[in-house]
Amino acid sequence: MKLIPYVNIRMGTDSHPRFSHGNTLPYTQLPWAMCGFMPQTNGSDGSWFFHSSHRFVEGIRLTHQPSPWINDYGTFLFTPQSDRMYDHPGGGWTGYRPEETTFRPDRLTLRFLRQRCTFDLVPAERGAAIRLHYDLTENRALTVYPLKGENTFRFDAENNILYARTTGHSQDKPVNFAMYMVVRFEKDSIDWEASRTFDAKELGYGCHLMVKKADVSASLAISYLSEEQALYNLNTEVGDDFDALARAAEERWEELLHRIEIRAQNKEQAKTFYSCLYRTFLFPHKAYEYDMESGKAVHYSPFDGMKKNGVRYTDNGFWDTYRTVYPLYALIAKEEYAEILDGFVADYRDGGWLPRWPSLGEVGCMPSTLIDAVIADAAVKGISTPAVLSDALEGMLNHANHEAQEKRYGRNGAEIYCKIGYVPCDREHESVNLTLDAAYGDYCIARVAEVLGHDKDLVANYDRRAKNYKNLFDPKTGFMRAKTEKGEFAEPFEPQSWGKDYTEGCAWQSSFAVPHDIEGLAELYGGREGLIKKLDDLFAEKPDYFVGGYGMEIHEMTEMAAVDFGQCAISNQPSFHFPFMYAMLGEREKASEWVKKLCTAFSSGHDGYPGDEDNGTMSAWYVFACLGIYPVCPGKPGLEGYAFTDMLVKRAKVLGKEWNSSEEGIKSFM
Repeated sequence: MKLIPYVNIRMGTDSHPRFSHGNTLPYTQLPWAMCGFMPQTNGSDGSWFFHSSHRFVEGIRLTHQPSPWINDYGTFLFTPQSDRMYDHPGGGWTGYRPEETTFRPDRLTLRFLRQRCTFDLVPAERGAAIRLHYDLTENRALTVYPLKGENTFRFDAENNILYARTTGHSQDKPVNFAMYMVVRFEKDSIDWEASRTFDAKELGYGCHLMVKKADVSASLAISYLSEEQALYNLNTEVGDDFDALARAAEERWEELLHRIEIRAQNKEQAKTFYSCLYRTFLFPHKAYEYDMESGKAVHYSPFDGMKKNGVRYTDNGFWDTYRTVYPLYALIAKEEYAEILDGFVADYRDGGWLPRWPSLGEVGCMPSTLIDAVIADAAVKGISTPAVLSDALEGMLNHANHEAQEKRYGRNGAEIYCKIGYVPCDREHESVNLTLDAAYGDYCIARVAEVLGHDKDLVANYDRRAKNYKNLFDPKTGFMRAKTEKGEFAEPFEPQSWGKDYTEGCAWQSSFAVPHDIEGLAELYGGREGLIKKLDDLFAEKPDYFVGGYGMEIHEMTEMAAVDFGQCAISNQPSFHFPFMYAMLGEREKASEWVKKLCTAFSSGHDGYPGDEDNGTMSAWYVFACLGIYPVCPGKPGLEGYAFTDMLVKRAKVLGKEWNSSEEGIKSFM
């Protein structure tokens, strides 16, 4: 049975900066590929350049955007033109019919109504194959627009190739970055003499390619290394056989989607499940290529602009993805997980710091170094190699004890944390979360060191540091609270006040961030019953909030209040483990009840998610919820870090084996 028809790639795209239904994009892309493609409906909306409710389109965008909050890089817009040539992006917009458009992971087919042109695309790992069909007999064109950065274009009429280059990037600081793109058209399809370049809003040059035939085929590829490498990628990965590439793309997606086969309660649940599963395989993006001479993996390094050996991955926010994406890979994508981790550790080898939130280069938009959990989970599950883990542990120890000159790297407040056992609020913003995440990161360091057979004193030291979360617990209020460097709790304190000392939440969402020591956390509340009561209070509390340190309402506040789950903000990742904590504390029935309720906030429709989806994180949460299992503590050995609840689907097979949500049932998958 084909599973692609169950995937709605537009799930979560009905979003706005003030209210997110996912803040997703409809990627037509191979899994983890180096680039993707989608319609751009309104570029003037900035990072929100596609909206599911729009019935107009400006072109097909080559994109890497991992999140609207991060923005895009290495991007171009392809727009068919007809009666008039517009020199600025969006000028040639037209109506289109979404209901007649093919939106699939493996294929995008869209009709530009005014231009009377059908644009058909299938993706490759580092490019795509394209077919254009024009109904018009004259004045046909394909315009390639630059969208950011410095851009250049040149034609090779003899070989029917357009060469383009862009330096446009995101919030990172990549050294000498450029993305090179080559587009090869079939012979005698472009009138090069009639084509022209133009200045596109001071972005450098775009170009109008005048089309000689009603039906035109083209193939494109990109490189971060050179024009020559882009052409090599075109010849070795894309080729000129559209149908063969279409079959390969479909087969790749079907293979991945079939790694979990479910018997759903109904068609809607099946569509939501597979739409979520598709999204877990989009990020991180590959940022490596194969050398033209040796055939081995090489990559551009944003740290020094040089070509380096080995794989590299980017476009990933660990603050979110460590919670669900990589634990899911640990079940169904072990080989891919191993390569991805090696690609992340490349940043430490190249630049001295493990990545935190890379989008091409390091953006560092979220706090803490939650890659620690990604490394530890791979270590305890035997997924990586000693060589990779050794390099990774070096990087972990570095950011656990030293601070970078640029705050985008490493742990903010690491050195004062090492000195006094917490990050003080008069030294660092979001100090509570920095402290709790550092304690969990220290636990992860201990586990990796243990797997590698390091000195027991090293392991014991970081296990001791992993208890530092206790330094911020206030027994009078029952919350984790900010402390000054003098050791005093910061005043005034309002548990519903967001920001300042907390990251994207308040004391309610942040005080349970101790995944590695649920038992120790329970002791702070007087035992398991005390912690269960605190969870009961969280779900019973009204979803009220104060803007606090943000000084304004942020969309996460609005989204929490939009659903009736109390202070459990299922719209954001810090709340993901709350219902599953009941199961960890012996209340599986209560956990299952809440998980089932929370899943009602997911739908395969355009308003599919209760908040930002974040690189597969929320999608993987839904997948786990349906399977009746949740990785409360990635990096904990064996099954200790998992919570078990009732399955929400009738049956499931994982990697071809029957699945059941029990400790015995999962052992064969570990």
